[in-house]
Amino acid sequence: MEKGVMDFMAGLRESFGLEEVDIRTYSPLVLAYIGDVVYELVIRSLLVGKGNAQVNRLHRRASSLVNAAAQSAAFERIREELTEEELHVFRRGRNANSATMAKHATMTDYRRATGFEALMGYLYLTGQTERIYTLVRLGFEEGVWETES
Repeated sequence: MEKGVMDFMAGLRESFGLEEVDIRTYSPLVLAYIGDVVYELVIRSLLVGKGNAQVNRLHRRASSLVNAAAQSAAFERIREELTEEELHVFRRGRNANSATMAKHATMTDYRRATGFEALMGYLYLTGQTERIYTLVRLGFEEGVWETES
């Protein structure tokens, strides 16, 4: 596990008296819950890292990259690069029965996005942040990070 993530998680456990939990026992929807935030943080950090910009412009750009259709498309681009373990986590997330559905997404995109978020959550909670960065990089079409005019 990577030092920065483990220091953060260890600090939370110590500060709040949390016990260490086996991540493999988490439901796929819990993994997707945290994975949604992790993925959005990566995307927002990348956008902000490009330089100062109007917040409404940043929000629109981030929204176009973190919606179910974009996550589904990103998954399709990384599918062949995933390990068996990563595919297993994705499938668990994709097949989970969620009580909600995105307003502007097909069922297929929504389920794929849930699997993608579960994978991001799993990688985060297991300290594999470099793997998250690699998959995010591979998941976007070339030129997606070019500055908008």
